[in-house]
Amino acid sequence: MHFSIPYAKQNIEIEVPDENVISFIFKQNKKKVMVLDENKIIREAIDNPVKTQKLSSLACHKKNACILVSDITRPCPSYKFLPYIIDELKKAAVSDIKVLFGLGIHRKHTLDEKIKLVGGYVAENAKLIDFDIGDTVLMGKTSFGTPVEISRQAASSDFLVATGNIEYHYFAGYSGGAKAVMPGICSRNSVSANHKMMLRDSAVAASFGSNPVRKDIEEAGKIAGIDFIFNVILDDNKNIIAAISGKNNEAFIEGINIYDSIYEISSSSKADLMITSPGGHPKDINLYQAQKAIDNVKDIAKEGSIILLVAACTEGFGEDKFEEWMQKASQYYLLYKRINEKFVLGGHKAVAISKLMTNAKLFAYSQFDKKTLNNINFEKVDDLQDFINKKIKKDKNIKITVVTNGRYVKYKPK
Repeated sequence: MHFSIPYAKQNIEIEVPDENVISFIFKQNKKKVMVLDENKIIREAIDNPVKTQKLSSLACHKKNACILVSDITRPCPSYKFLPYIIDELKKAAVSDIKVLFGLGIHRKHTLDEKIKLVGGYVAENAKLIDFDIGDTVLMGKTSFGTPVEISRQAASSDFLVATGNIEYHYFAGYSGGAKAVMPGICSRNSVSANHKMMLRDSAVAASFGSNPVRKDIEEAGKIAGIDFIFNVILDDNKNIIAAISGKNNEAFIEGINIYDSIYEISSSSKADLMITSPGGHPKDINLYQAQKAIDNVKDIAKEGSIILLVAACTEGFGEDKFEEWMQKASQYYLLYKRINEKFVLGGHKAVAISKLMTNAKLFAYSQFDKKTLNNINFEKVDDLQDFINKKIKKDKNIKITVVTNGRYVKYKPK
């Protein structure tokens, strides 16, 4: 079988003998999910909001609006749908429109990056603002005790629109919806309080109603006052294949049901060698982001197997605390004790990777050098095809699974 694995802005081509491949099965026939006219999908979602009025009616008589948008580490093609949202706000005679990039704890954008993310039309008709983690306002507390400290820019707006793309998230259940608020535009204090619940057993991918992290996020969205959401679902090539808009969280629940019908997978057996990619740029821009791919596919691999991450990581680790904690990745119980004693953003993701290492050997095909990878308990792969060939030569019965876009899927045992 031939596989084309996304890597940075290109693809790596590999071949695996048919007899060594374990294929997985989608909940529905994924081939039936065809790329339709993206503009038609967006227009239909805008014109048919879930459980609320049209955006132009809702925003009528509002003086200003703030649209929450994904940052450069996300694959969300905001430039495709933002013009429709801007036009709806213009119909409502909203004169002051801000686009606020939800950085969370990620780095700030250059001006060129901002324009690239939203497109020229939006750049001309709205103010483009990076979230400032040092300028937040306390709006209230969730029932979990999480302080909802959000961007002053968003808090001072008359109308709040949350946008994003829906996909699986390894402890928040799903991205999208109110996640544009928490952690997108929340203080470090707020994000830490929310993310520390990742240690609970029910904080897993594809979990919504029983997931404490997600429930906390939903409460934060209500406290922040989200007036309207617009979310998209993407295929492996980042094309929009579905979209929803409307009231949160009713519209969001409809969106995740659509997502599950496309991306939930199963297989008849588990793999000795699991090869996965987060889908290339921008999700493989650093290890902090790329990690989600290996976490999503971990259950496809046998205990003691090899998980090979194909991710360029051109910006290295992506977060200082994450890099610091990763130096102790081979000592899971030490890291787990540390994170329980004091939750540290960045450290939380190192704990997740470290936990994987207790059940699997991790390898990476990336721009990291061998020494750096060895320091974080990864082994470096220089040639994907050669690596596969050698494993098959050593064990002709080895079972291999390739998931070319690991961040999109969630494994459910048959």
